[in-house]
Amino acid sequence: MNALFTILTVLIIIAAILLIIVVLLQNGKGEGLASNFVAGNQTLGVRQTADILEKFTWGLVVVIVLLAVVASFSVRTGSSESDITNSIENVAPAAEEPEFPALPVPQEAPATEAPAAE
Repeated sequence: MNALFTILTVLIIIAAILLIIVVLLQNGKGEGLASNFVAGNQTLGVRQTADILEKFTWGLVVVIVLLAVVASFSVRTGSSESDITNSIENVAPAAEEPEFPALPVPQEAPATEAPAAE
């Protein structure tokens, strides 16, 4: 596997974990985990703390999207296409499947002629 792709994948995972933590820190409809950090709220103010967390959240989202796009372009597609083509072309022919007997066809009874009326 490509080393750059591996590095980008690790960075995406780290950014996703940070995003989870930041979202949990934000205030929701009720009290969020941010209420536990009283010192931060007193120093910066409640509104400034929420603004910083929101900006950090959007920043992490942008980082994840950009890393995902760069990671998708870092994968080598030329070699994988030839590998797939070679594996399809080099498949041994499958053994012939046995034919299943056909269902018996019901034969109609021979038509009997009605006796002629005299």
